[in-house]
Amino acid sequence: MIHITQSNPNVEVHLPNGKTLTGPRGTQVGEFLAQIKDTFTAPIVAAIINNEIHELTYPIKSESTCTPITMDSADGARIYRRSVIFLLEIAFSQIFPDGYLNIDHSVSSGGFYCEVKGRAALSQAELDTLEKQMRKLVSEDHAFERREVPIQEAVDYFTQRGQEDKLRLLKYRRKEYLTLYAFNGLMDYMHGYMTPSTGYLKWFALKKVNGGFILQYPRRNAPTTLEPLGNYPKLIRTFRQYGNWLETLHIDSVGALNDAIESGRADEIVLVSEALHEQGIADTAQHIAEKNSRIILIAGPSSSGKTTSSRRLAVQLLARGISPYPLELDHYFIDREKSPRDENGEHDFEAIEALDLKRLARDIEKLISSEEVQLPRFNFKTGRSEDGDVVKLRDGQPLILEGIHGLNPRLIPDHWAGSAFRIYVSALTQLNLDRHNRVSTTDTRLIRRIVRDARERGYSAHATISRWESVRRGEKRHIFPYQENADVMFNSALVYELSVLKPLAEPLLRQVPHNAIEYIEARRLLAFLDWFLPLDVSLVPSNSIVREFLGGSSLKDFKIWRG
Repeated sequence: MIHITQSNPNVEVHLPNGKTLTGPRGTQVGEFLAQIKDTFTAPIVAAIINNEIHELTYPIKSESTCTPITMDSADGARIYRRSVIFLLEIAFSQIFPDGYLNIDHSVSSGGFYCEVKGRAALSQAELDTLEKQMRKLVSEDHAFERREVPIQEAVDYFTQRGQEDKLRLLKYRRKEYLTLYAFNGLMDYMHGYMTPSTGYLKWFALKKVNGGFILQYPRRNAPTTLEPLGNYPKLIRTFRQYGNWLETLHIDSVGALNDAIESGRADEIVLVSEALHEQGIADTAQHIAEKNSRIILIAGPSSSGKTTSSRRLAVQLLARGISPYPLELDHYFIDREKSPRDENGEHDFEAIEALDLKRLARDIEKLISSEEVQLPRFNFKTGRSEDGDVVKLRDGQPLILEGIHGLNPRLIPDHWAGSAFRIYVSALTQLNLDRHNRVSTTDTRLIRRIVRDARERGYSAHATISRWESVRRGEKRHIFPYQENADVMFNSALVYELSVLKPLAEPLLRQVPHNAIEYIEARRLLAFLDWFLPLDVSLVPSNSIVREFLGGSSLKDFKIWRG
């Protein structure tokens, strides 16, 4: 029976495990979740309320569903890292008010490489003082104040502070307001959600390296510990090279890219970017020719542009009189029922044991010896290996092998290791929104894949996003541990690519249903792309790496003549 009652002063919060928390209406979600924080293996830093991410300061005013976001999740890791950057910025401004802090790029062991501008690089003693100040702020547990301000107010503030990178970015802001975070008179735009206070940020360290320093943070698999800093000289050198490319183009941020597009420099940006790519590929081909390599191995994560990169490399080798034979690793899969299984009992087709390594080694030996070889062909419909082409190479003709295991030392026989040339391909983006807001290399690759999957496979953005976490797990296990084995790292990122992918990606992302868990990721990517001005796809040359994702690549059906 329906009857009139007084409004309930309490509100219910329903958790994924079927339990319900009850408390006064208007209570912050963080206070609700504090009652269950000890039941999680990682700290809670935010929450999904009715399929929208909210910070822990968000007041619960009506009955809601709530999923805690912990530091061992993708969103939780981003929130923690973004917040610890703000903590670093606060401490830096207090100790070195005349300097400028740049958050440059990520490092594989968990951290950001940072540089100081406007003053000398920090000494070890100064870095120790900076870290000590950060820890003091953590122990005092200061709140981060979230403010929504009119754009003009934000412009006035950043003008006063001389922060040109922020001003360039805000010129293209379409919304009338901006969310800023404030602490003791300092304000900044941080692209995304934050922890409520400094007290959450217990796990970090500062390490002096290469004229700058690394801000270490925990990785998702161990959210309350710091991994030892690895040695990644080739990866860092590749990031540095990309930074030099950006200087060549006079583009040091997304705002600067937008300025260049707006001023009519789009043709120049595209042509110079592509020329720098071609120069890198030509240099790699020259190294292979000089080394007289018999085996060329190419590896890289998903949507890194390996296929186009390998075909452009083949063209450059052909121009030098070298005709490599492409040996497709996918055809060396063992029969599906014999494939290894992961910890959940599912077939793990990304493990190197899913390949017939003995047959691959035997075939490589015979091919390089110019013997006739019966190659396998894997039937993906039946899941079984069948007979493929019969092949015999000419004397000195090299093999080119592309696949996720290309840099794994177990792939080829040890005695051929010295004559192999290893190439790692990845989109190592270094163009950031501004000095304190990074553009993730992972986000660039995901947007590439969303556009390509929709065009080539008919997949929705919803479907591509749902698979991405699994793809990332495979990369962390089978690709990233071996990236420093490469003789050459090729950075397939293009400074203009997100501007040209934006008009294709945005409609796909907007189709993700609101009730799907992938909706949260789709919204995040849309907010990110909103900062970029669009670029006309017709400006992109047909042999560009980005054409692998846009479509219209002249290299799509390219094959090396096998006569």
